[in-house]
Amino acid sequence: MTEPTPPPTPPPGPPLGLLAELTHRCPLMCPYCSNPLELSGARAELATDEWLRVIDDAAAMGVLQIHLSGGEPVVRRDLEQLIARCRANEIYTNLITAGVLLDEARLAALAEAGLEHVQLSIQGSRAETADRIGGYAGGHQKKLEVAGLIREAGLPLTVNAVVHRQNLDHLDEIIELAVELGARRLEVAHTQYYGWAYANRAALMPTPEQVTRANEVVAAAEERLKGVLAIDYVVPDYYAKRPKACMGGWGRQFLNVTPTGKVLPCHAAESITDMTFETVRARRLPEIWADGPAFQRFRGTAWMPEPCRSCDRREIDFGGCRCQAFALTGDAAATDPACGLSPHHDRMVALAEGESTAGADRFRYRTLRQKDVVGSASGG
Repeated sequence: MTEPTPPPTPPPGPPLGLLAELTHRCPLMCPYCSNPLELSGARAELATDEWLRVIDDAAAMGVLQIHLSGGEPVVRRDLEQLIARCRANEIYTNLITAGVLLDEARLAALAEAGLEHVQLSIQGSRAETADRIGGYAGGHQKKLEVAGLIREAGLPLTVNAVVHRQNLDHLDEIIELAVELGARRLEVAHTQYYGWAYANRAALMPTPEQVTRANEVVAAAEERLKGVLAIDYVVPDYYAKRPKACMGGWGRQFLNVTPTGKVLPCHAAESITDMTFETVRARRLPEIWADGPAFQRFRGTAWMPEPCRSCDRREIDFGGCRCQAFALTGDAAATDPACGLSPHHDRMVALAEGESTAGADRFRYRTLRQKDVVGSASGG
């Protein structure tokens, strides 16, 4: 007798935020990029009217924030139109940008359309290091100039710094640079190892000593800069003892729409190669969020194996990172190896310590630059 199919696990409520990855095109080639290894060109991207429908559906669902990202979202000629639709729907807009393609006129146009916040990435505190990591000559100096233009446009600024072995020794300088740039918030995010970062893990993995010092630097800066700069600090999973609640739990608070319209529970979910994801071209966003198979797979706690299923933290970390579990064990349902209770935990730590001291420093750069693809009439 066939067992009845269990009813879908409903989402706990509307998603708080949507990450809209408008394009994979980007003038930078960051070796820790969260985009998938197989990048999509302009001809495959959602057209303007498709993105407008996504924004309207997000508003109807109750989404409060849309983070406009990429690649580099500024390459989309319809960016102002998309921001204006967000404003019309009373959705808060945050532009996540490398900054190097922005100028005063474009920033003014984006602000006029309704942009409310800019998150500017930096690759380090020193030009030589930052430009090598980003693969873009002169990029660091351009970012410093753009930070000034963002302030002049009256837009609040968050600086995002992804840290790893090749820039972590300059963390104190990165924090001071964020203050100098007039940022209200700094995100110090240790590299998360999936996608491009997984491919470059040996060149990016920090040493245990670097991680310990980084923790001390951030703690001291948080005390010293109270009321001046808020610091969001993301610690490295490979040296953790307990996993984080990735994205607030799979299918609980956030969703992601890729340049081609795939709807993901997190921005790295495509790295789980035994999963398929519905697209907004085939089904409406609220329906996918409510009962899409990809969202159902790890939503809630019923899917969990032991020891997660019996753990008193199961509704705190919601099993940790599924992408990390898949990358390290080949099983997306396995206990996240970041957890000290995982049978793979010791191997994960040993792997990190070994790679961090091996001396590798060459990157495999992502290569889909703006100039590498033909723009589309709708948005590229």
